[in-house]
Amino acid sequence: MALHVVFVEPEIPPNTGNIARTCAATDTVLHLVKPLGFFIDDKSLKRAGLDYWKYVNLEVHESLSDFMKKYEGKKRMFFVSTKGRKYYTDFQYRDEDMFLFGRETKGLPRTLLAEHPEHTIRIPMSENTKLRSFNLANSANIVLFEALRQLDFPGLV
Repeated sequence: MALHVVFVEPEIPPNTGNIARTCAATDTVLHLVKPLGFFIDDKSLKRAGLDYWKYVNLEVHESLSDFMKKYEGKKRMFFVSTKGRKYYTDFQYRDEDMFLFGRETKGLPRTLLAEHPEHTIRIPMSENTKLRSFNLANSANIVLFEALRQLDFPGLV
């Protein structure tokens, strides 16, 4: 049993390091879709992930197109975006679900969101905020832990 967190073209090493640590602690598969805004051996990336990298089930994909060819139609995907019409809590998650998150500065491609409006989800936030979105690693943790909660925290103690 495993959920999947997918970072599409992440730019900031500590965000990826932080979610790598979460993925290691929850037996969640981490997918990184290139181009990356850093090298996987970056000091700041390793520092954020501490010594957990050896425990991360990591898949690196050359492009979003390659990722989609491999998984589309085979696993259920949710596209996390401030443009989502439904809350992340509106779904009943299942084993092997995948949660895609876009770049820190631009999010997921609009074309991808337009192709999957029924599975584009968002985290609610104040309409009065001047922020564009929550931090990427924090957003991934929010959504991932809702899915884990619904599945009764499989394999976790």
